[in-house]
Amino acid sequence: MPKSPLRTPFSLTPVVRALFLAAAVGATALPALAAPEHEEVDRLMQAGKLEEASTKADAFLKDKPRDPQMRFLKGVIQLDTGKRAEAIAAFTQLTQDAPELPEPYNNLAVIYASQNQFDKARNALESAIRTNPSYATAQENLGDLYARLASQAYSKALQLDQNNTAVAPKLAVIRTLFVPAVPGAKPTVLAAAPEAPRPAPVAPAPAPVAAPVPAPAPAPVAKAPAPAPVPAPAVVAKAPEASPPAAAPAAPAASSSANAEVESAVRGWAAAWAGQDMDRYLAAYGSDFTPGGGQSRKNWEEERRARIVGKSSISVNLENLVIQVNGQSATAKFRQVYRADNLNISSRKTLELQRSGGQWHIRKESVGG
Repeated sequence: MPKSPLRTPFSLTPVVRALFLAAAVGATALPALAAPEHEEVDRLMQAGKLEEASTKADAFLKDKPRDPQMRFLKGVIQLDTGKRAEAIAAFTQLTQDAPELPEPYNNLAVIYASQNQFDKARNALESAIRTNPSYATAQENLGDLYARLASQAYSKALQLDQNNTAVAPKLAVIRTLFVPAVPGAKPTVLAAAPEAPRPAPVAPAPAPVAAPVPAPAPAPVAKAPAPAPVPAPAVVAKAPEASPPAAAPAAPAASSSANAEVESAVRGWAAAWAGQDMDRYLAAYGSDFTPGGGQSRKNWEEERRARIVGKSSISVNLENLVIQVNGQSATAKFRQVYRADNLNISSRKTLELQRSGGQWHIRKESVGG
């Protein structure tokens, strides 16, 4: 935020990966950039040709003024060209016309936070999360907002009582969460989103942080040691007891069978959703499935029924399905193309499944990745 010595890492919902929520989806989804006009405007934006992108967006909206994807892109163009008031108006109108979309709320929060309007930012993020508790970007931004407020409160407490030795360590910890601001980096506050598609603004953000601060650093570190130590002892321990040639062919066969079972479960889940078969759809989720945002299982099921049942038609297609099986656990990643009534939504989705009672059940559902 411009007036603070620390830059907030709030994530602005980007252009290419701008997430949209279908009323019956229950999870965020990428905008369906299937229309050539959407793709063209997106391409121009990434190329930095904002004026041309704006002209094409306006031409498209003249014929289809209620198209949410293009309206969202238009709002991002306005933000990128410094027209914050127009961007706020565009995103605000989207929240009114399509309150089921969490992303306009998120982008409003980023703008408000950059203006030090923290109450408005918090309210916008909480609205995004109420709309979709699985929206990780809004959840992260809300955490960053509370961290920013904590930093300011601790700073004020230290100014009022410099002898309070308990405050300084807390302030120091909070400040490690933020990257030092670059002088005159007003646009960087919004462009430095970790998910932003433009390579130029994204690259500088993680660089000065060094390895200890950003979230991406621990992820590779955690994965690197795992494969090395685990296979080594396993091979050494089994070598004297089992014949290597016999063990080798067994693994692919078992893996192939498990993959087929997982794929069948995932496609069955999608078919039940498209068929509005709620008993079968809800049965696809395991007893250990916990909805995001602290929502109870009962309330989640009631909400899903309200969003699914009654649609004139629903289509759920799975593309580029990739399955990984590890014993009794599995992960399925795919692009989900959802169509219902006037909605046409495409998103990356990840399902984590667990095998129990001879069947695979969903234990976690998330968007992105």
